[in-house]
This record gives sequence, structure tokens and C-alpha cells, in this order.
Amino acid sequence: MKRPRIASMLPAFLAIGVVLVSFPLVAGFWGRLHPALDSMAHFRIHLAVLIALLAAPLLFVKGWRQIGAAGTVLGIATLSATLLPVQASTGSARAGEADAPAARYRLLQLNLRYDNATPKQVFSLIGRTKPDIVTLNEVSRMWVEELKFLEAAYPYRVICPPPARIGGVAILSRRPFADPSAFACYDRGSMAVATVRLGADAVEIGTLHLGWPWPFEQHRQVGRVAPVLERLPDTAILAGDLNATPWSVTAHLVAAAGRLDLLPGVGPTWMKPIVPESLHRLVGLPIDNLFTKGRIVPFSVERLEDVGSDHLPVLLEFGIMPGNEPAEVIEVKLARNGN
Repeated sequence: MKRPRIASMLPAFLAIGVVLVSFPLVAGFWGRLHPALDSMAHFRIHLAVLIALLAAPLLFVKGWRQIGAAGTVLGIATLSATLLPVQASTGSARAGEADAPAARYRLLQLNLRYDNATPKQVFSLIGRTKPDIVTLNEVSRMWVEELKFLEAAYPYRVICPPPARIGGVAILSRRPFADPSAFACYDRGSMAVATVRLGADAVEIGTLHLGWPWPFEQHRQVGRVAPVLERLPDTAILAGDLNATPWSVTAHLVAAAGRLDLLPGVGPTWMKPIVPESLHRLVGLPIDNLFTKGRIVPFSVERLEDVGSDHLPVLLEFGIMPGNEPAEVIEVKLARNGN
């Protein structure tokens, strides 16, 4: 008896692949039930593309067309449901630019990578882009020393003590803080906040570095920083490496706690260093996220060039809508460092 040829078995292998991939893909939509399911959601785009590629050839094989159609529709529907809202939201955000004030500011978000061997590339990027504010993650002990080179350009700063080998977070600013004590570190250095003076406005700037998803402590960490997010004032920006995609439950919990708007359209920012940068921008995970609140008007978001980290830098250009009445007194609601 002859063995079946590989070609005749290929449709069955493809169908099995479609079924297997569909389980984590669909499970990711139920992330609110358990953090394990939300972990699967981070790879939703990759799984959707994979299931569509596996299913599409079955459309042309008699006897397998129903599975092929179901898998193709599931993949395309997932991509549409995930990506189309991002495009629509990005367009609507830019449509408001005409009504925004003329003053523009820049915020650069970057996970430095704790063992980055090319600090000069980071400093060169900051020198060229001249952001008003820089939010940094993975500020290891090595980086604490390296960042002293930026003290003249960014004299207003909060650098949280590194809680572990990968380091803490930091906020560097050209613009003065609203008060000498208007900053704080939280959750063992994984979150920092500072009230920065931008023109006549006081804007709360936060940076957050969450841990890895389930089975690690990401879900518990969100619970720990939620009270800090709840105290953010009416005009604020939060930036950071969430180790979570914009469509994940984790990202939405962060947004809900701070009553923040998650800024869409950043795009993939993280991938293993072995992957070329050209693919990094295409197949990486969009885990460096930006949130705004109140009178902040985002003009543009741009991923910049690789500077030796496994994360791409993200540059936000924004304006501030005028308030109803100028504030004569600024109330600092932040606790002291470590609280």
C-alpha cells in the first residue's frame, strides 16, 4: 500500500493549522475573564495574518473550501476589527489640529534597554529632535551615570531608583517643573510623574514601565499603580513601555484608571534585536504606548530610528488647548517619592 503523497496531505495539515491557530486568536478576545487570555491578545495581529495565510489556499481545494472560507473570514475580520478603529481614530485626532493653538511641544518616549552599548546614539537622537520632555524606561545604574551628560540641556528631572537590574524610569525636561517637589516615583521605580510648566499651562507628565504579561506580574502591577493614575489631574500625558498592545485589556485598564485617551497609530515598536529594523517596524509588537487627557491635542506620532535598544523611540508632537480661565494657583496632588 502506497503512502499518501505529501501534496495530498497538505490540505489536512493546513486545516489542522487553521483550527489550532483559531483557539488562541479567539481566546484573546476574552481577556477580561483571565490575564492568561489577555496574554494571547497581544499577538492578535500575528495570529490573524497566520490563520488567513493557512486558510486561503484551502479556498481552491475541493472538500476543504468551507474551512478555508471560515479561516480567511476570521483572519480578515480580526484585522479589520483591530486596525480600522486605529486608522479612524488617528484621522479624527489630526482633524482637530486646525483648532489647536500655535504652540507645539515634543515628547520623546524610549525604553533605553538596560544594557544598551551605544548611549551616544541615544544622545545624538535627543540632540537632533530636541524634545521638550523625555520619558525613559529601563534606566539602569549604567544609564543613571550616562544621563548626567544631559544635565545641562535637561536640568529638570526625576530619575527613579532602579528597583532591579533592568532599572527604573525617568522624566527629563527642558521646561521647569511647576514646583521643586512636583514629582514622585511609585511602585518600586516603575512609574514616575512630574508636573511640567509648558508656557502658561501646568501639564502632568507620567511614564510607566509594566512587567511582562501573565504568568508574570503585569496584571497585579496595574492594580498597584491604578490609585496613582486615578489622581492624575485634568491635563496629562502618560507614556511608557506597557509590555502590552493597544487593544489589550491591560492597556484599557490603564486608560480607564486615569480617564485617559489611548493614542492610536504608534505602530510596532519592539522586537528581538536579531530581527532587522525593516522587519522590526512591520512585524514587531506595538507595546510602547501613549495616553493623553484633557486639553492635550496630539498633532503627530512618529517612530524614530534604532538607537541600540530593542525598542524604537516614539516622538509625540502636541499642543495644549487654552483653558476657560488661567489658573492662579497650582495645586500639587502628588505624594512624596516612594509613596
